[in-house]
Amino acid sequence: MPEPTRLSKRLIELFGCSRREAECYIEGGWVLVDGEVVEAPQFKVLDQHVELLPDAVPTAPEPVTLLLHLDADHTLESLLPRLGTDNHWPDDHSGIRPLKRHFSRLSVYMPLPVGASGLQVVTQDWRVERKLKENQGTLEQEYIVDVDGEMQAEGLKRLNQGFRYRGRPVPACKVSWQNEFRLRFAVKNPQPGQIEHQCESVGLQVRAIKRLRIGGVSMSKLQPGQWRYLAPKERF
Repeated sequence: MPEPTRLSKRLIELFGCSRREAECYIEGGWVLVDGEVVEAPQFKVLDQHVELLPDAVPTAPEPVTLLLHLDADHTLESLLPRLGTDNHWPDDHSGIRPLKRHFSRLSVYMPLPVGASGLQVVTQDWRVERKLKENQGTLEQEYIVDVDGEMQAEGLKRLNQGFRYRGRPVPACKVSWQNEFRLRFAVKNPQPGQIEHQCESVGLQVRAIKRLRIGGVSMSKLQPGQWRYLAPKERF
């Protein structure tokens, strides 16, 4: 009986590529085994049909950054294991081909405030990690805040001024009404509970908070539970 062999070795035999090229083809999602993409070079094959896609390039896959729409009713820990093609935003125009490896070794940066929904960033890319770490204090974040109550006189003016929170000075932010029950906050590095505190200080109670944007990157029209790739030209 013939012995099963590694997929990377079979690829070398079939197409005359080097071991490194074979591994790059496989890890890049360019190799089909009986019509199914296999991304593991150590995958064992016997007499299956092995196919190399026509557009295949022997380059290692680039690390990616994913943008998620996290629903307030779910945690990031519950959403991450469910990431895949089923909840990939259909209007994603990044040009990045989804691979299984894109959903592992993801780090979370600038987590949402407790109880908030909206844009969450997870990444494999050290360049994005460094950008978010170094500029966390200066990147503007945009939030939509649903409120109840009646704002005090001069309340909007007060919300737009700098103030102290938990004994620390907080920079001025940009606050405007979107409708009679919804405020828009553009704020840098909000502290836990800060937005709720600001609203309460002018007579309002917060019902819901949703983050729409971090720096120059917006959530677009992602629905709750959906994700998309950070496009190559997008910058925080």
